[in-house]
Amino acid sequence: MIGTHALIEEVVQFKNLGLVIIDEQHRFGVIQRAKLHLKSDYPPHVLVMTATPIPRTLTLTVYGDLRVSVIDELPPNRKPVKTIYLPSTLRYQAWDLMRNEIKKGHQAYVVYPLIDESKKMNLIALTEGYDAIIAEFPPPQYSIAMIHGRMSSQERDEIMYHFSKGKIDILVATTVIEVGVDVPNASLMIIENAERFGLAQLHQMRGRVGRSSEQAYCILIGGENISENAIHRLKIMVETTDGFKIAEEDYRLRGPGEIEGVRQSGQRFFNIIDPINDQHLIEYSNKFAQELICKDPLLEKTEYKSLHSIIERYKLENISLSSIG
Repeated sequence: MIGTHALIEEVVQFKNLGLVIIDEQHRFGVIQRAKLHLKSDYPPHVLVMTATPIPRTLTLTVYGDLRVSVIDELPPNRKPVKTIYLPSTLRYQAWDLMRNEIKKGHQAYVVYPLIDESKKMNLIALTEGYDAIIAEFPPPQYSIAMIHGRMSSQERDEIMYHFSKGKIDILVATTVIEVGVDVPNASLMIIENAERFGLAQLHQMRGRVGRSSEQAYCILIGGENISENAIHRLKIMVETTDGFKIAEEDYRLRGPGEIEGVRQSGQRFFNIIDPINDQHLIEYSNKFAQELICKDPLLEKTEYKSLHSIIERYKLENISLSSIG
């Protein structure tokens, strides 16, 4: 059975669920993945897929609780997407590049963090940006459309159909285009207020372009008065297109999350080691633990009583979700 989040609902039952495949893993919470896991009397095999592992997944990988297969090559005849960071004062350079790409017969996305203007946040909204783009790229010379989550699925499907057929030059959007969009002729992704998006989201949106043999570009436009931390995150995007490297930086910035809990980032639970930099110690400890469990699976021997008590206390304080992925 193939489906969306709807498969998680209680009304969906399986007679003998043996395999669960979760694509775009970062779009699901731990509890959501756990609900699928519990739809079988026996734990099913679980395969999770993502272009950018979330910090918790990276932690599970480091600890050996998640076997990993990595596809680190682009499909044939693809070029790495060139990523450029621009402050808002240099936005005109992004418009110039978009104009040139459209002249070549290509298409572009422009993504905004909000649909409508907010009094609380100093961000450019999609409606405001759409008007600015119309002024800069006037119809009928340019064909421009808007897409966002408040539209009906029928409206969104119709717009995406016209965009995929090349009838729309510029698609002004929110993050609804983050996944499941494949338009090879789109060669430019412009992301406004890029500092408001997480690294995984930015990497996913960048993946909407670069799907042909033509050179593609991703322009990250920063807002006003952004922090040094935000600039650092955007520089990571400029420096690499490697999803695992981006995930490692995300891990360093946000923390590993909970292996046995539901938090997918944050909470650094080690004071001494760093699971990324001290991986050899993790591997040694993992090997030692496996040997110990083989000798005494229930830790019943006298010398393991203290360890047994610590593990039991930890189990009481944490939900066991490490097998979910």
